[in-house]
Amino acid sequence: MKARFTDEQIIAMIKEQESGEKTADVCRRHGISSATFYKYKSKYGGMEPSDAKRLRTLEDENGKLKKLLAEQMLERGLSAIGPRTMGERHAARHQCKKMVTPAVRREAVVHLCEAHGVSQRRACDVLQIDRSTVRYLSRRGDDVELRDAIKRVSRERRRFGCRRIHVMISREGFEVNHKKVRRIYREEKLQVRRRGGRKRGLGTRKPMVLPDGPNQRWSLDFVSDALTDGRRFRILAVVDDFSRENLVLVADTSLSGHRVARELNQIIAERGMPKTIVSDNGTEFTSMAILKWVQETGIDWHYIAPGKPQQNGFIESFNGKLRDECLNETLFGTLRDARKTLEEWQEDYNWRRPHSALGNLTPMEFLQRKAMDKMAA
Repeated sequence: MKARFTDEQIIAMIKEQESGEKTADVCRRHGISSATFYKYKSKYGGMEPSDAKRLRTLEDENGKLKKLLAEQMLERGLSAIGPRTMGERHAARHQCKKMVTPAVRREAVVHLCEAHGVSQRRACDVLQIDRSTVRYLSRRGDDVELRDAIKRVSRERRRFGCRRIHVMISREGFEVNHKKVRRIYREEKLQVRRRGGRKRGLGTRKPMVLPDGPNQRWSLDFVSDALTDGRRFRILAVVDDFSRENLVLVADTSLSGHRVARELNQIIAERGMPKTIVSDNGTEFTSMAILKWVQETGIDWHYIAPGKPQQNGFIESFNGKLRDECLNETLFGTLRDARKTLEEWQEDYNWRRPHSALGNLTPMEFLQRKAMDKMAA
Protein backbone atom coordinates (compact mmCIF):
# COMPACT_ATOMS: atom_id res chain seq x y z
CA MET A 1 0.00 0.00 0.00
CA LYS A 2 1.34 3.44 -0.95
CA ALA A 3 2.29 5.71 2.01
CA ARG A 4 0.25 8.90 2.51
CA PHE A 5 3.28 11.13 3.02
CA THR A 6 6.79 10.90 1.76
CA ASP A 7 9.78 11.03 4.07
CA GLU A 8 10.50 14.61 2.98
CA GLN A 9 6.93 15.72 3.77
CA ILE A 10 7.04 14.15 7.22
CA ILE A 11 10.35 15.86 7.99
CA ALA A 12 8.80 19.19 6.84
CA MET A 13 5.92 18.68 9.31
CA ILE A 14 8.37 18.12 12.12
CA LYS A 15 10.32 21.26 11.12
CA GLU A 16 7.10 23.33 11.29
CA GLN A 17 6.44 22.10 14.84
CA GLU A 18 10.06 22.72 15.88
CA SER A 19 9.91 26.31 14.48
CA GLY A 20 7.33 27.21 17.14
CA GLU A 21 4.01 26.30 15.59
CA LYS A 22 1.60 24.42 17.80
CA THR A 23 1.36 20.68 17.32
CA ALA A 24 -2.45 20.78 17.10
CA ASP A 25 -2.30 23.31 14.28
CA VAL A 26 0.23 21.22 12.35
CA CYS A 27 -1.89 18.08 12.77
CA ARG A 28 -5.10 19.91 11.76
CA ARG A 29 -3.49 21.35 8.64
CA HIS A 30 -2.12 17.98 7.45
CA GLY A 31 -5.11 15.92 8.60
CA ILE A 32 -3.32 13.61 11.04
CA SER A 33 -3.73 12.86 14.73
CA SER A 34 -1.29 13.90 17.40
CA ALA A 35 -0.40 10.25 18.00
CA THR A 36 0.59 9.86 14.36
CA PHE A 37 2.62 13.05 14.53
CA TYR A 38 4.64 11.88 17.53
CA LYS A 39 5.11 8.52 15.88
CA TYR A 40 6.61 10.30 12.89
CA LYS A 41 8.76 12.44 15.20
CA SER A 42 10.17 9.41 17.03
CA LYS A 43 11.37 8.03 13.74
CA TYR A 44 12.37 11.13 11.80
CA GLY A 45 13.19 13.61 14.59
CA GLY A 46 16.48 15.47 13.99
CA MET A 47 16.81 14.26 10.41
CA GLU A 48 17.29 16.22 7.22
CA PRO A 49 15.67 15.32 3.85
CA SER A 50 19.00 13.94 2.63
CA ASP A 51 19.18 11.68 5.69
CA ALA A 52 15.68 10.39 4.98
CA LYS A 53 16.62 9.55 1.40
CA ARG A 54 19.69 7.64 2.58
CA LEU A 55 17.62 5.80 5.20
CA ARG A 56 15.07 4.80 2.59
CA THR A 57 17.85 3.46 0.35
CA LEU A 58 19.28 1.41 3.23
CA GLU A 59 15.86 0.01 4.06
CA ASP A 60 15.29 -0.99 0.45
CA GLU A 61 18.66 -2.71 0.25
CA ASN A 62 18.07 -4.40 3.58
CA GLY A 63 14.72 -5.67 2.36
CA LYS A 64 16.28 -7.06 -0.81
CA LEU A 65 19.02 -8.80 1.19
CA LYS A 66 16.48 -10.35 3.53
CA LYS A 67 14.44 -11.58 0.60
CA LEU A 68 17.51 -12.99 -1.11
CA LEU A 69 18.65 -14.72 2.07
CA ALA A 70 15.20 -16.18 2.62
CA GLU A 71 15.11 -17.50 -0.93
CA GLN A 72 18.56 -19.04 -0.59
CA MET A 73 17.64 -20.71 2.70
CA LEU A 74 14.43 -22.00 1.15
CA GLU A 75 16.23 -23.39 -1.88
CA ARG A 76 18.88 -24.99 0.32
CA GLY A 77 16.23 -26.59 2.47
CA LEU A 78 14.23 -27.80 -0.48
CA SER A 79 17.25 -29.21 -2.27
CA ALA A 80 18.22 -31.07 0.91
CA ILE A 81 14.72 -32.33 1.65
CA GLY A 82 13.63 -33.25 -1.86
CA PRO A 83 16.23 -35.83 -2.93
CA ARG A 84 16.50 -37.34 0.54
CA THR A 85 12.76 -37.77 0.80
CA MET A 86 12.64 -39.32 -2.63
CA GLY A 87 15.53 -41.63 -1.79
CA GLU A 88 13.84 -42.81 1.39
CA ARG A 89 10.58 -43.27 -0.44
CA HIS A 90 12.18 -45.50 -3.07
CA ALA A 91 14.59 -47.35 -0.79
CA ALA A 92 11.97 -50.02 -0.12
CA ARG A 93 11.71 -50.62 -3.86
CA HIS A 94 15.50 -50.95 -4.30
CA GLN A 95 15.85 -47.67 -6.18
CA CYS A 96 18.91 -45.48 -6.12
CA LYS A 97 18.83 -42.34 -3.95
CA LYS A 98 19.91 -40.22 -6.89
CA MET A 99 17.10 -38.76 -8.96
CA VAL A 100 18.02 -40.20 -12.33
CA THR A 101 14.87 -41.33 -14.08
CA PRO A 102 12.28 -38.79 -15.28
CA ALA A 103 9.56 -40.50 -13.23
CA VAL A 104 11.49 -39.99 -9.98
CA ARG A 105 12.23 -36.36 -10.92
CA ARG A 106 8.55 -35.66 -11.56
CA GLU A 107 7.63 -37.22 -8.23
CA ALA A 108 10.23 -35.07 -6.45
CA VAL A 109 8.77 -31.86 -7.93
CA VAL A 110 5.23 -32.87 -6.95
CA HIS A 111 6.42 -33.63 -3.43
CA LEU A 112 8.04 -30.19 -3.00
CA CYS A 113 4.97 -28.40 -4.35
CA GLU A 114 2.60 -30.26 -2.04
CA ALA A 115 4.72 -30.42 1.10
CA HIS A 116 6.24 -26.92 1.03
CA GLY A 117 3.72 -24.92 -0.97
CA VAL A 118 6.20 -23.68 -3.57
CA SER A 119 5.38 -23.18 -7.21
CA GLN A 120 6.30 -25.68 -9.89
CA ARG A 121 8.77 -23.20 -11.35
CA ARG A 122 10.54 -22.79 -8.00
CA ALA A 123 10.66 -26.53 -7.38
CA CYS A 124 12.12 -27.15 -10.84
CA ASP A 125 14.73 -24.44 -10.32
CA VAL A 126 15.76 -25.86 -6.94
CA LEU A 127 16.04 -29.44 -8.20
CA GLN A 128 17.51 -28.34 -11.55
CA ILE A 129 14.83 -30.11 -13.56
CA ASP A 130 13.42 -28.85 -16.83
CA ARG A 131 9.73 -28.02 -16.57
CA SER A 132 9.01 -29.81 -19.83
CA THR A 133 10.13 -33.02 -18.12
CA VAL A 134 7.66 -32.46 -15.29
CA ARG A 135 4.76 -31.58 -17.58
CA TYR A 136 5.36 -34.42 -20.02
CA LEU A 137 2.50 -36.90 -20.26
CA SER A 138 3.49 -40.31 -21.56
CA ARG A 139 1.48 -41.72 -24.45
CA ARG A 140 3.02 -45.16 -24.09
CA GLY A 141 0.68 -48.09 -23.49
CA ASP A 142 0.72 -50.02 -20.24
CA ASP A 143 1.50 -53.39 -21.95
CA VAL A 144 -0.30 -55.34 -19.25
CA GLU A 145 -0.28 -58.68 -21.08
CA LEU A 146 3.39 -58.39 -21.99
CA ARG A 147 4.35 -57.43 -18.43
CA ASP A 148 2.38 -60.35 -17.02
CA ALA A 149 4.05 -62.73 -19.48
CA ILE A 150 7.55 -61.47 -18.62
CA LYS A 151 6.88 -61.71 -14.88
CA ARG A 152 5.38 -65.18 -15.26
CA VAL A 153 8.38 -66.50 -17.19
CA SER A 154 10.78 -64.90 -14.71
CA ARG A 155 8.95 -66.63 -11.85
CA GLU A 156 9.08 -69.97 -13.62
CA ARG A 157 12.71 -69.52 -14.74
CA ARG A 158 14.23 -67.56 -11.90
CA ARG A 159 17.77 -67.79 -13.27
CA PHE A 160 16.86 -66.67 -16.80
CA GLY A 161 18.08 -63.28 -17.94
CA CYS A 162 16.46 -60.73 -20.22
CA ARG A 163 17.57 -62.23 -23.52
CA ARG A 164 16.38 -65.73 -22.75
CA ILE A 165 13.06 -64.43 -21.41
CA HIS A 166 12.64 -62.59 -24.72
CA VAL A 167 13.07 -65.88 -26.55
CA MET A 168 10.52 -67.61 -24.31
CA ILE A 169 7.79 -64.98 -24.73
CA SER A 170 8.46 -64.85 -28.48
CA ARG A 171 7.54 -68.51 -28.58
CA GLU A 172 4.21 -67.60 -26.99
CA GLY A 173 3.38 -65.27 -29.87
CA PHE A 174 4.53 -61.88 -28.55
CA GLU A 175 6.10 -59.93 -31.41
CA VAL A 176 8.12 -57.42 -29.43
CA ASN A 177 11.53 -55.81 -29.74
CA HIS A 178 14.19 -57.04 -27.35
CA LYS A 179 14.79 -53.46 -26.17
CA LYS A 180 11.19 -53.16 -24.98
CA VAL A 181 11.51 -56.45 -23.13
CA ARG A 182 14.68 -55.16 -21.49
CA ARG A 183 12.95 -51.92 -20.43
CA ILE A 184 10.01 -53.73 -18.84
CA TYR A 185 12.42 -56.26 -17.35
CA ARG A 186 14.26 -53.45 -15.57
CA GLU A 187 11.13 -51.56 -14.54
CA GLU A 188 9.79 -54.68 -12.85
CA LYS A 189 13.11 -55.22 -11.04
CA LEU A 190 13.58 -58.75 -12.38
CA GLN A 191 17.36 -58.65 -12.72
CA VAL A 192 19.08 -61.88 -11.74
CA ARG A 193 21.62 -61.39 -8.99
CA ARG A 194 24.90 -62.96 -9.93
CA ARG A 195 26.28 -65.50 -7.53
CA GLY A 196 29.92 -65.08 -6.65
CA GLY A 197 32.26 -67.69 -8.02
CA ARG A 198 35.71 -68.73 -7.04
CA LYS A 199 38.66 -67.07 -8.76
CA ARG A 200 40.41 -69.02 -11.48
CA GLY A 201 43.86 -68.54 -12.87
CA LEU A 202 44.06 -66.90 -16.28
CA GLY A 203 45.99 -68.54 -19.08
CA THR A 204 45.96 -69.14 -22.80
CA ARG A 205 42.66 -70.43 -24.11
CA LYS A 206 42.97 -72.33 -27.35
CA PRO A 207 39.68 -72.52 -29.27
CA MET A 208 38.22 -76.03 -29.56
CA VAL A 209 37.35 -77.35 -32.99
CA LEU A 210 33.64 -78.10 -33.03
CA PRO A 211 32.45 -81.48 -34.27
CA ASP A 212 30.42 -81.29 -37.46
CA GLY A 213 27.76 -83.79 -36.42
CA PRO A 214 26.07 -85.41 -33.43
CA ASN A 215 27.53 -88.37 -31.56
CA GLN A 216 31.10 -87.51 -32.56
CA ARG A 217 32.42 -86.13 -29.28
CA TRP A 218 31.04 -86.40 -25.75
CA SER A 219 32.17 -84.50 -22.66
CA LEU A 220 31.61 -85.72 -19.14
CA ASP A 221 32.28 -84.52 -15.62
CA PHE A 222 31.06 -84.78 -12.04
CA VAL A 223 28.97 -82.24 -10.11
CA SER A 224 28.64 -82.38 -6.34
CA ASP A 225 25.71 -81.38 -4.13
CA ALA A 226 24.18 -82.20 -0.73
CA LEU A 227 20.83 -83.34 0.67
CA THR A 228 18.99 -81.42 3.37
CA ASP A 229 20.39 -83.76 6.03
CA GLY A 230 23.96 -82.91 4.99
CA ARG A 231 24.78 -86.07 3.05
CA ARG A 232 26.79 -85.43 -0.09
CA PHE A 233 26.02 -86.96 -3.46
CA ARG A 234 27.55 -86.68 -6.92
CA ILE A 235 26.08 -86.32 -10.39
CA LEU A 236 27.63 -87.73 -13.57
CA ALA A 237 26.81 -85.42 -16.50
CA VAL A 238 27.42 -86.35 -20.15
CA VAL A 239 26.94 -83.82 -22.99
CA ASP A 240 27.09 -84.10 -26.78
CA ASP A 241 29.43 -81.27 -27.83
CA PHE A 242 27.74 -80.75 -31.22
CA SER A 243 24.12 -80.33 -30.16
CA ARG A 244 24.76 -79.48 -26.46
CA GLU A 245 22.26 -82.23 -25.66
CA ASN A 246 22.44 -83.62 -22.16
CA LEU A 247 22.72 -87.37 -22.59
CA VAL A 248 22.47 -88.46 -18.98
CA LEU A 249 22.41 -87.22 -15.38
CA VAL A 250 23.24 -89.97 -12.89
CA ALA A 251 22.96 -89.09 -9.20
CA ASP A 252 24.31 -91.32 -6.44
CA THR A 253 26.30 -91.13 -3.23
CA SER A 254 29.18 -92.97 -4.90
CA LEU A 255 30.11 -93.19 -8.58
CA SER A 256 33.10 -95.42 -9.28
CA GLY A 257 34.90 -96.07 -12.52
CA HIS A 258 32.92 -99.31 -12.99
CA ARG A 259 29.65 -97.35 -12.62
CA VAL A 260 30.81 -94.74 -15.15
CA ALA A 261 31.65 -97.47 -17.67
CA ARG A 262 28.25 -99.12 -17.12
CA GLU A 263 26.39 -95.82 -17.66
CA LEU A 264 28.38 -95.13 -20.84
CA ASN A 265 27.49 -98.59 -22.15
CA GLN A 266 23.81 -97.82 -21.68
CA ILE A 267 24.12 -94.57 -23.62
CA ILE A 268 26.04 -96.30 -26.41
CA ALA A 269 23.32 -98.98 -26.62
CA GLU A 270 20.73 -96.24 -27.27
CA ARG A 271 22.72 -93.79 -29.43
CA GLY A 272 25.71 -95.58 -30.82
CA MET A 273 29.42 -95.22 -30.11
CA PRO A 274 31.10 -91.79 -30.14
CA LYS A 275 34.47 -91.14 -31.74
CA THR A 276 35.94 -89.18 -28.80
CA ILE A 277 35.20 -88.67 -25.11
CA VAL A 278 36.70 -85.69 -23.28
CA SER A 279 37.18 -85.55 -19.49
CA ASP A 280 39.49 -84.26 -16.81
CA ASN A 281 42.02 -86.31 -14.88
CA GLY A 282 39.74 -87.36 -12.03
CA THR A 283 40.43 -90.65 -10.28
CA GLU A 284 37.23 -92.22 -11.66
CA PHE A 285 38.21 -91.39 -15.25
CA THR A 286 41.79 -92.60 -14.86
CA SER A 287 40.88 -95.79 -12.98
CA MET A 288 41.72 -99.27 -14.24
CA ALA A 289 38.03 -99.87 -14.99
CA ILE A 290 37.88 -96.95 -17.45
CA LEU A 291 41.26 -97.77 -19.00
CA LYS A 292 40.11 -101.33 -19.58
CA TRP A 293 36.79 -100.13 -21.00
CA VAL A 294 38.58 -97.77 -23.43
CA GLN A 295 40.84 -100.60 -24.58
CA GLU A 296 37.86 -102.86 -25.21
CA THR A 297 35.71 -100.30 -27.03
CA GLY A 298 38.49 -98.58 -28.96
CA ILE A 299 37.07 -95.12 -28.25
CA ASP A 300 39.53 -92.21 -28.24
CA TRP A 301 39.48 -90.91 -24.66
CA HIS A 302 41.03 -87.44 -24.43
CA TYR A 303 42.24 -86.11 -21.08
CA ILE A 304 42.54 -82.33 -20.74
CA ALA A 305 45.65 -80.75 -19.23
CA PRO A 306 45.66 -80.64 -15.42
CA GLY A 307 44.28 -77.36 -14.10
CA LYS A 308 42.84 -76.39 -17.51
CA PRO A 309 39.04 -76.81 -17.24
CA GLN A 310 38.61 -74.39 -20.17
CA GLN A 311 39.83 -77.18 -22.44
CA ASN A 312 36.61 -78.98 -21.57
CA GLY A 313 34.44 -75.89 -21.90
CA PHE A 314 31.25 -77.59 -23.09
CA ILE A 315 30.74 -79.65 -19.95
CA GLU A 316 31.93 -76.81 -17.72
CA SER A 317 29.32 -74.52 -19.26
CA PHE A 318 26.66 -77.18 -18.78
CA ASN A 319 27.70 -77.70 -15.15
CA GLY A 320 27.29 -73.99 -14.48
CA LYS A 321 23.75 -73.97 -15.90
CA LEU A 322 22.88 -77.14 -13.99
CA ARG A 323 24.06 -75.69 -10.70
CA ASP A 324 22.63 -72.21 -11.24
CA GLU A 325 19.19 -73.17 -12.56
CA CYS A 326 18.57 -76.48 -10.77
CA LEU A 327 20.85 -77.42 -7.89
CA ASN A 328 21.00 -73.97 -6.26
CA GLU A 329 17.26 -73.48 -6.73
CA THR A 330 16.08 -76.75 -5.17
CA LEU A 331 16.38 -78.49 -1.81
CA PHE A 332 16.62 -82.29 -2.00
CA GLY A 333 15.33 -84.29 0.94
CA THR A 334 16.25 -87.68 -0.44
CA LEU A 335 18.27 -89.10 -3.29
CA ARG A 336 15.01 -90.13 -4.98
CA ASP A 337 13.87 -86.48 -4.98
CA ALA A 338 17.17 -85.42 -6.52
CA ARG A 339 16.92 -88.02 -9.29
CA LYS A 340 13.32 -87.03 -10.12
CA THR A 341 14.19 -83.33 -10.23
CA LEU A 342 17.25 -83.97 -12.39
CA GLU A 343 15.18 -86.06 -14.81
CA GLU A 344 12.62 -83.26 -15.18
CA TRP A 345 15.32 -80.62 -15.60
CA GLN A 346 17.11 -82.75 -18.22
CA GLU A 347 13.92 -83.04 -20.27
CA ASP A 348 13.32 -79.31 -19.98
CA TYR A 349 16.92 -78.54 -20.93
CA ASN A 350 16.84 -80.72 -24.05
CA TRP A 351 13.35 -79.89 -25.30
CA ARG A 352 12.27 -76.45 -24.02
CA ARG A 353 15.18 -74.39 -22.76
CA PRO A 354 16.66 -72.06 -25.45
CA HIS A 355 20.42 -72.21 -25.89
CA SER A 356 22.14 -68.99 -26.98
CA ALA A 357 25.01 -70.86 -28.69
CA LEU A 358 22.46 -72.66 -30.87
CA GLY A 359 20.70 -69.52 -32.06
CA ASN A 360 18.23 -69.71 -29.15
CA LEU A 361 17.08 -73.16 -30.24
CA THR A 362 16.79 -76.09 -27.90
CA PRO A 363 19.24 -78.98 -28.47
CA MET A 364 16.48 -81.12 -29.94
CA GLU A 365 15.25 -78.31 -32.22
CA PHE A 366 18.85 -77.81 -33.34
CA LEU A 367 19.21 -81.50 -34.22
CA GLN A 368 15.90 -81.49 -36.09
CA ARG A 369 16.87 -78.43 -38.11
CA LYS A 370 20.26 -79.92 -38.97
CA ALA A 371 18.54 -83.12 -40.10
CA MET A 372 16.14 -81.17 -42.32
CA ASP A 373 19.00 -79.15 -43.83
CA LYS A 374 20.88 -82.36 -44.56
CA MET A 375 17.84 -83.87 -46.27
CA ALA A 376 17.28 -80.72 -48.31
CA ALA A 377 20.90 -80.72 -49.43
